Amino acid sequence: MADRVQVEVVFAKPEKQVLLSVSLPAGASVADALSESGLTGRFPEIDFAQLQAGVWGHPVPRDHVLSNGDRVEVYRPMLLDPKEARRQLASLGLTMGKVSSD
Repeated sequence: MADRVQVEVVFAKPEKQVLLSVSLPAGASVADALSESGLTGRFPEIDFAQLQAGVWGHPVPRDHVLSNGDRVEVYRPMLLDPKEARRQLASLGLTMGKVSSD
């Protein structure tokens, strides 16, 4: 068993996205990766303790043990339900993948 794991930590705001590579001791958790990533210093206005985290698109608890190559993601709350966003776009004659050129 390796004594270290290499993981990516990802967080995005509409205006800025970060992807950080973090080396941790084997047996490290999601909480350890978030702490080591330094995200709180980059985004001091965000309370990361209140946000859901996941690995490869699946929400997990903060004590989830990481494997080498995992991608830890921090999820912001949605401002608008995707179904409602599609309804609003449809009312304008648009779809999610189509931008008006008017």
